[in-house]
Amino acid sequence: MKETASTVNPAAGIALLRNVAACAKVLEHLMHRAPNQPGMGALYGQSGLGKSIAAAYCANKFNGVYVECRSYFTKKGLLLSICKEMRLRPGPTIYDMVAQIGEQLSLSGRPLIIDEMDHIVDRNLVELVRDLYEVSYAPILMIGEELFPAKLKRWERFHNRVLDWCPAEVADAADAGKLAKLYSPEIEIKDDLLAEIIKQSRGVHRRICVNVDQVRQQAKSVGVKSIDLKTWGNRPFYTGEAPVRRLT
Repeated sequence: MKETASTVNPAAGIALLRNVAACAKVLEHLMHRAPNQPGMGALYGQSGLGKSIAAAYCANKFNGVYVECRSYFTKKGLLLSICKEMRLRPGPTIYDMVAQIGEQLSLSGRPLIIDEMDHIVDRNLVELVRDLYEVSYAPILMIGEELFPAKLKRWERFHNRVLDWCPAEVADAADAGKLAKLYSPEIEIKDDLLAEIIKQSRGVHRRICVNVDQVRQQAKSVGVKSIDLKTWGNRPFYTGEAPVRRLT
């Protein structure tokens, strides 16, 4: 399988998969939206599809303010995290910090990227994010899990400000090829084995990476530079499932 430098960047540890490209497209749309259009977008989907990697790539590409939320975040915690990322000396109150962040986002034109947005929803901090948008009108990209859009419907005024909803996709053959090139550059994984890896991993990027590494290690242990499905044989794949206990 042959990949170009435009699709795989081993030095950066990022393969330019479909979800990375889709995330960048959403953010570009938000940054260049027409006047009076809402300025928020979302990339959402099941765990393991590379959403956070896509968000980090976009933060780097577009000089975004990237914040990864935690389950314990309060209003103050979220604002302090954003201030730290923007290298702002936080004001003494929530009011002050919202004003500071809003002003800097507005003046700089930088997008705000909020990863693990489900924690914000679960802790009822959604209106704080809307406040940041209203005082800055900066592009805001949210990264959430599969049920994130449904959760957000509770806040109609917020939900109506989302311009782009982008569902993350499972990996296809092209994505898997790029991941194989990134995580196993010295070992060629033949197409039939790669297809089986996709099937066993159910297209989940994280599982594909684990399986690619297992194949790489096996190929190195037997001293081959390429490996196909026949050579792999009946060795197990990583599926993410816990082993079933056998009763004797």
